[in-house]
Amino acid sequence: MALAALKTALSLRSLYRLQKIQAHMMSSNAGAEVLLERVGNAGVITLNRPKILNALSLTMIRQIYPQLKKWGKDSETDIVIIKGTGDKAFCAGGDIRSLSDAGKVGDPLTQDLFREEYTLNNAIGTFKKPYVALISGITMGAGFGLSVHGHFRVATEKTLFAMPETAIGLFPDVGGGYFLPRLQGKLGLFLALTGFRLRGRDVQRAGVATHFVESEKLGALEKDLVELKSPSVSDVAQVLNTYQGQSTLDAEKPFALQQHTEAIDRLFKASSMEEILENLQKDGSAFAQKQLETLAKMSPTSLKLTFRQMQMGASMSLQEVFVMEYRLSQACMRGNDFYEGVRAVIIDKDQNPKWKPSTLAEVTEQLVEESFRSLGDRDLRL
Repeated sequence: MALAALKTALSLRSLYRLQKIQAHMMSSNAGAEVLLERVGNAGVITLNRPKILNALSLTMIRQIYPQLKKWGKDSETDIVIIKGTGDKAFCAGGDIRSLSDAGKVGDPLTQDLFREEYTLNNAIGTFKKPYVALISGITMGAGFGLSVHGHFRVATEKTLFAMPETAIGLFPDVGGGYFLPRLQGKLGLFLALTGFRLRGRDVQRAGVATHFVESEKLGALEKDLVELKSPSVSDVAQVLNTYQGQSTLDAEKPFALQQHTEAIDRLFKASSMEEILENLQKDGSAFAQKQLETLAKMSPTSLKLTFRQMQMGASMSLQEVFVMEYRLSQACMRGNDFYEGVRAVIIDKDQNPKWKPSTLAEVTEQLVEESFRSLGDRDLRL
C-alpha cells in the first residue's frame, strides 16, 4: 500500500515537473522573435513580433538563415512556409530605428544587418525546395525580401504592400532592384519611386504575389501544404491554384491602377529622374499632379539612387543586384537623409524632413556615381 502511494506520488511529481518544463518552453517560445518548427513535412518560419508588426531584426536573420540552409539539405523537409504572427502584418519592414541609432555612433550593425539580410534574401532566391510566403497583412521592405524571391507569395484581402523607402532617405532594397524592374511596363519603377500602396487582390494583379487566397482559408491551406509528401513546385502550385479558385472575394473589383497603366508606362519612361518630373508636369492630369506632389516629399538623393538602381538592376542577376544594393546601403549610412527621414517619420513624427541636398538639381552625378562604387574588400560576397 505504502509502495503504491509512493509510486503515485513520484509519478505525480514527474508529471508536475514535465508540466513545468512544458510551460517554460511554451513561454520562452512565445517570447522568441522568430519560431522555427518542423510541422509534418514542412519547415515553418513564424515571424513573432506582432506588437511591432513583425519587424525583422538581425537576431531573427541569424536564426532563420542557418535553419533555412539546414532544411535545404534535410531529406525529411520537403517544403518551407514563412508567415507572421497576428492579423496585422506579415512583416512591416526592418528595425530601422535601431539602424539609425547604430549609424549615429558608428556601430557595425549598419554593415552587419544589410550584409546578413541580403545573404538571407539570396538564400531564399536560390532555395531549391518549394518556398511559400503567406503575406497576409502589412508587407513592406524587409517583408518583401523574405517573400518575393521564393517560389510562391500568397496575398489575402488583408495584404498591404509597399516599398516606402524613398520617404525615409533609403531605396527599395532587399532585391527590389531585381524584382521591381521585371514587373509589367514601368509599374515597378512607379512603385519604387512613389511608395504607392497595393492592397488585397491588387498585390497579385501587380505581379508581386503569385496567388490570392481569402485569409479565413489560410489555416486549411497551410494544413494541406505541410501534409504534401516530396512535392514538386508544380504540386504546390496545384494546391495554391485550388484555394485561389475557391476565393472569390473582390474578384469583380478592377485593379486600382488599371486606368493609369498606360499613363504610368508613358510618364515613367525616361532616361533620368528629372525627365520623369518633366513628363508629369507637361501631362497636367490629376493623376500626374498627384504623383508630382508625392515625389516632392521624397528624398531627392533617394529618388536619383532608386532610378539608377532600377535602370541597372533590369539587366543584372539577383546576386549582382545584392552586391550593388549593399554598396548603396553603405552610401545611405554615410549620408544625411536616412537619419533625417527616420527622425521625421518615426521619432518626431513631424513628417517634415529636411533633405540635404534639398533638390534633384543639387544631387550631383558625382554623388550618385560614388554611391554605386565598389567597396573593395568590404563589398558583399555571396
